[in-house]
Amino acid sequence: MILCQESCLTFYRFELYDSFPGLVHGVTTRVGGISPQGLNLAFGPHDSAANVQANLDLVSRAVGFDRLVCAKQVHGDRSLVVGTESDCDSDSGGEALGGFDALITADRGLGLLVTLADCQGVVLFDPARNVVAVVHNGWRGSVADILGKTVFRLKKDFRVRPGDLLVGISPSLGPCCAEFDNYTEELPPEFWKYRIRDQHFDFWDISRDQLTAAGVRSENIEVAEVCTVCDDAFFSFRREKLSNRFGLMAGLA
Repeated sequence: MILCQESCLTFYRFELYDSFPGLVHGVTTRVGGISPQGLNLAFGPHDSAANVQANLDLVSRAVGFDRLVCAKQVHGDRSLVVGTESDCDSDSGGEALGGFDALITADRGLGLLVTLADCQGVVLFDPARNVVAVVHNGWRGSVADILGKTVFRLKKDFRVRPGDLLVGISPSLGPCCAEFDNYTEELPPEFWKYRIRDQHFDFWDISRDQLTAAGVRSENIEVAEVCTVCDDAFFSFRREKLSNRFGLMAGLA
């Protein structure tokens, strides 16, 4: 990932997309914003709705989106195609779509956002078909294979060839800190081979393998490999036990 500065905000971007100016994207940190907690992008009990909305507006303007749409994430496997004319529910001043963990668009100027605090944020971009998806992928999403299902949706609805997809995976829970004491009950047996020691699992490798199983080329996958628990530039639920979130956003310029 590349560290960038837009206006007064700090972002990371994936090197994989350097040659594609038609894709606008960024991964925020906790630095900046107007909240006491920093650039928090999630409504919740630990920040005011006014602060969060102001932070969302800052991000939208800095990155250059006409409109920013987020998902009311439920740790599921459902995806939704959205466009500039899509209706959105209002949630404390933000535009949010309920019950989905993946958003897809082929409309220009529309930013898609997922909020994160240890879960993976994933961008899937097809420069041939000019379609982009963002995915909120926690461990429950991995168990449900939301990545593979999102690739299938892109194939079905947009005739995307998986081999054309370019995929970026944000900072997230690393194998150093992904401890699951009850893994035999929480994780399926096919995940157990990703156990690196004791009860620690490598979900970065799980995502790589799920994507390649869906037809994505391994050389087209960029994993940040930054652990959000270890790196305090990012919000981490495991470290802080708070509702604050950083964000991953992407859209077509």
